Amino acid sequence: MVSQARKSELLFSGADWDFRKLSRVYDEIEAIGVEELRLDIYPVQMEVISSEQMLDAYSSVGMPLMYRHWSFGKHFLYNELLYRKGARGLAYELVINSNPCIVYLMEENTMALQALVTAHAALGHNHFFKNNHLFRQWTDAGGILSYLDFAKGYIARCEERHGLAAVEAVLDSAHALMEQGVFRYHRPPKLSSEQQREGLRERLEYEERSYNDLWRTLPPSQDTDKSETRDDGAAARKKSLKLPEENLLYFLEKNSLVLEPWQREIIRIVRVIAQYFYPQRQTQVMNEGCATFVHYTLMNTLFDRGRISEGAMLEILRNHSNVVFQPAYDDPRYSGINPYALGLDMMQDIKRISTEPTAEDRDWFPDIAGRGDWRDTLLDAWANHRDESFIRQYLSPALIRKWRLFVLADGADEPHYEVASIHNERGYSKIRSALAQSYDVGASRPDIQVVDVDLLGDRHLRLQHKVKDGILLEGESRDATLRHIRSLWGYDVSLAAMDAETGAMLSERSTKEL
Repeated sequence: MVSQARKSELLFSGADWDFRKLSRVYDEIEAIGVEELRLDIYPVQMEVISSEQMLDAYSSVGMPLMYRHWSFGKHFLYNELLYRKGARGLAYELVINSNPCIVYLMEENTMALQALVTAHAALGHNHFFKNNHLFRQWTDAGGILSYLDFAKGYIARCEERHGLAAVEAVLDSAHALMEQGVFRYHRPPKLSSEQQREGLRERLEYEERSYNDLWRTLPPSQDTDKSETRDDGAAARKKSLKLPEENLLYFLEKNSLVLEPWQREIIRIVRVIAQYFYPQRQTQVMNEGCATFVHYTLMNTLFDRGRISEGAMLEILRNHSNVVFQPAYDDPRYSGINPYALGLDMMQDIKRISTEPTAEDRDWFPDIAGRGDWRDTLLDAWANHRDESFIRQYLSPALIRKWRLFVLADGADEPHYEVASIHNERGYSKIRSALAQSYDVGASRPDIQVVDVDLLGDRHLRLQHKVKDGILLEGESRDATLRHIRSLWGYDVSLAAMDAETGAMLSERSTKEL
């Protein structure tokens, strides 16, 4: 039996929720998160939605506003079928990286589950979105919703003016290139007119200082190599087009000679949305790990202070355990490493190393072992790392042993796998490096760049794929993508596969052959 005094201290009782309870729970967890965990968050806007609305959000890549495209309807029907048949559940919440941070809660959730997902999304994800350097560098949280509203309206007007088929054709091609439609590195800002004039003045002054009239008396060279002249012309052409270019959508938007202004704007819309999601692909372990660590810490704090009941805490722990469950490699449910589980374990391990280090921890992490203030370490990691660098720096031997990690060598010319490293003294560094490398988006995505095109000649667009470890592109998918590039470029396109280490050409495919 729960005493009357204890019951009055509870934030809620029973499974039913209402907006008063939601507000009360949010105020409590926000106070603990901001004051004790030192979280820095955007203002929060919480909305309660139905399962149908959650399925609709699934289909439009989780955004509350999105233009129309047949692929979104396809995704909706696919997810709806699995959900109705009981083959897949729906997320308990959905959070948008915006300012204010929008959190969608499922109306079917119990009050205990609403408390859990509020801490997870409204505090954990919110803090990560606002403070991680990749999101700060690449996304505009304050402008994304207004931009999506513009995009939805603009594409709808294009459909009215130019027809559904014409707009759909551009969107199909742009969507096919979204993976190759992002900037991986920041570009230097454009020079102002004043800076350009200053640069020109400095060059002229340098030429005047270094000029020697004797060079004028030399006879002209009679054996100018024509190939060198052609090479100089190609170099100048590539420099003027700023080649090589990694962002295919950007290059097509700026340089295609067949696209109309409305088509260029649609490509730009797809490119901006692809760039918005690029940081999320690089921080899944950290983002979900941060949110899971925050909700676990906050819920336990509320329970320790008598703010939630034992029954609610049992329900919270059951749902938490479902989220961080890691199936074994031979389990039918296994689909890889669960980012929630790995992220939470690493962050709890950092807390342990900071407060109760072993001799091994002091050898591996001398900067944080025994410092005591694990909050500073976690806040710094959440702000300044992505998955690859976070694992490379903070994965400990103790956690490698707990997860029983090892490295398999898969040589293309070998008939069998080879266990190259195991969780022992000699294998820790190699395992950590191999796992970190697997989360490097730059290493796992094909490196395809525009390397040359003669806009005054045949306008043949030449692409180059730098092949790593001998892994070529799948033929059917490659050819379909080349057709999409050809439709946006308007002229022939070729793709050469070059070995990343030796520079040798492995294959070449042109739209002339399709």
